[in-house]
Amino acid sequence: MPTPQLPSTANVYLYGMIVLSTVHRIKGGFPEADGYGEIEETHVVPGGETGNSALVLARWGHRVKVAGPFLGRDTRGAILGFLEPRGIDCSGLRYDPSFDGVRDLVIVGGKSRAVFGHFGRYFGGSRRWAEPERADIAAADIVGIDPFFDAQSAEVGRLCVELGRPYVTIDCEPESALNRGAAATVIAGEYLRGHFPSRDRGDLLRLYTAQTEGLVIMTCGSQEILFARGNGEARVLKPYTIVPKSTLGAGDTFRGGVMHAVHRGMTDEAIVRFAAATAACVCRRFPMAFDPPGLEEVSALAEGGAQP
Repeated sequence: MPTPQLPSTANVYLYGMIVLSTVHRIKGGFPEADGYGEIEETHVVPGGETGNSALVLARWGHRVKVAGPFLGRDTRGAILGFLEPRGIDCSGLRYDPSFDGVRDLVIVGGKSRAVFGHFGRYFGGSRRWAEPERADIAAADIVGIDPFFDAQSAEVGRLCVELGRPYVTIDCEPESALNRGAAATVIAGEYLRGHFPSRDRGDLLRLYTAQTEGLVIMTCGSQEILFARGNGEARVLKPYTIVPKSTLGAGDTFRGGVMHAVHRGMTDEAIVRFAAATAACVCRRFPMAFDPPGLEEVSALAEGGAQP
């Protein structure tokens, strides 16, 4: 694969979920019911779709600003103390001292992980996420949007279209404004299983691409990635074969890889290869937050095209 001419690094605006994760890695796989699992290591790190994307994009030299959920009493110090020293602009994150903040508990065992949280209560209660700032979007070269924040997420997409800023989104409905206006939409297998349990992925890909001029990518863990644009034929990419330490953050950082590749004007196949290589390199480390893969490592895997 030829290396494209690379423009300068981007001003990136990420609007979406940032949580404070307590991550336990257990020895071997998950125990049977009523069994016992030995905890090998524990870490408290920022996570979430936007948090993990921000970490890899900042590692690659992009100037990243994040916005979205309010920080709370238990999360403000830890999240700011982790992200800001890594060059991530957190001035778009507001502080709400009336609640604890958004946290989750993640247990990683073998090739599997389980996430426990309070997201139903969070999204069902008072709105604790920020309105997007028009100036932040206007200053961005590329934008990442998580769809979880209702009208506020939709407003980020609307402003991007109005201001001519390309954006990448994830896990939204095919007929949604977010999908229609996106430069690229990434749909995870978990989302499809929950929303379209009996539908064929190929049929769903055509359903999404019929609504947008952008690239649509459907991931499914270690299974084949499907992607297409418009009326074009569905294409397939097999994820890179690796020995994973953890899959935690792989899907989130796949989106970060798509953003980087879209900004650099890569072809559709190269975008998917680069994003798949990003996720593979993330799976080689635990926890990713302390050691996001560098651009050279990801590019070497993506451009080499060989299974490592």
